[in-house]
Amino acid sequence: MPGHRSKSSEKHADGGGAKPLRRDPYEVLGVSRNSTDQEIKTAYRKMALKYHPDKNANDPKAADMFKEVTFSYNILSDPDKRRQFDTAGFEAVESDNQELELDLSSLGAVNTMFAALFSKLGVPIKTTVSATVLEEALNGVVTIRPLPLGQFVSRRVEKQCAHFYSVTITEEEARAGFVCRVQSSDKSKFKLLYFDQEENGGLSLALQEDSAKTGKVTSAGMFFLGFPVYRLDQTNSISATKDPDTSFFRKLEGFQPCELTELKAGTHVFAVYGDNFFKSANYTIEALCAAPFSEEKENLRNIEAQILSKRAEISKFETEYREVLAQFTEMTSRYANEMQEIDELLKQRNEIHASYTVAPLKRSSSKSRSKSSSNEAKEEVQTKEKRNTRERPKKKRWYNIHLRVDKRKAC
Repeated sequence: MPGHRSKSSEKHADGGGAKPLRRDPYEVLGVSRNSTDQEIKTAYRKMALKYHPDKNANDPKAADMFKEVTFSYNILSDPDKRRQFDTAGFEAVESDNQELELDLSSLGAVNTMFAALFSKLGVPIKTTVSATVLEEALNGVVTIRPLPLGQFVSRRVEKQCAHFYSVTITEEEARAGFVCRVQSSDKSKFKLLYFDQEENGGLSLALQEDSAKTGKVTSAGMFFLGFPVYRLDQTNSISATKDPDTSFFRKLEGFQPCELTELKAGTHVFAVYGDNFFKSANYTIEALCAAPFSEEKENLRNIEAQILSKRAEISKFETEYREVLAQFTEMTSRYANEMQEIDELLKQRNEIHASYTVAPLKRSSSKSRSKSSSNEAKEEVQTKEKRNTRERPKKKRWYNIHLRVDKRKAC
């Protein structure tokens, strides 16, 4: 992965507390609005070293100044934020989301243990290079070892310390491109650093790349191929958002060109910084000419061109998507309301139907009662008839008796 500019070489460990003072960042760093990135970077490093908490442990004013310097640099070192600030001031800059990095060398043992614990639990903790290392490099008091092209060196670097290497390349090698890569077989954490050489003989940090796990090793690399190479930094775009749509449309926002695309012929200084919390880091560093990687270079250029084209397409697609999504949301809301109204109407209809199916049962009961009364009356009539029927033979027998008597009298 290509190296990226060190946005904050010495940021304070305390990310909370009061908000930074709202002074003009150009005024804070003492630079003009037309200053180059390099001038802003140089001004920041000098002030950051001057007000760093390591050197001003009991000075609250220096701590506040350090925060203000870091805050100002975070704006001016980012092209997008700088442009937004120049256009609309602080309101256009998402200042509250500025991330601070931990300088582990400035933490006590207890705080370092907590940081290590959170890191082991999967909480991402960004770290920065120790102010002591940067100050020694700036003062030119570091030991620099030569690193020949095509040869690798394996060493162990202590935590919060750095090993410096110089690499010399020719005009032909510079045109072909240059690659510096580091890996650790025991998955140690480290940073690969690139330094600019100052006129006074000192070194100022220009680029840094954090190690990342790649299979069974951790690795980091910087390459300078003579054409624009891009890096993908999603820290400020989607790391804090929970909206999947926003995450998708912001995914390529951090796809930005690297500050350095090529190295000129001459000597260049790299360093490996031990970024572990408690232990040293084992590593192997190697510098290579990119001439044998002509096919890879062409593929990289084509792929990154496609990514840039895709980023433009996605930006246009987001507008269309948001419009359709708004319509879909409106239709979904209407769908839910319509469904609710339909269910309510059907419920009322069912209640009316129920009144029809239940009411006849009640009338049937009264009819049964009337039928029962009718049956009782009929039975009563039949009883009377039977009684009358039983009484009639008696009358006939009485009549027959009288008839027989009358016949005897006649004889």
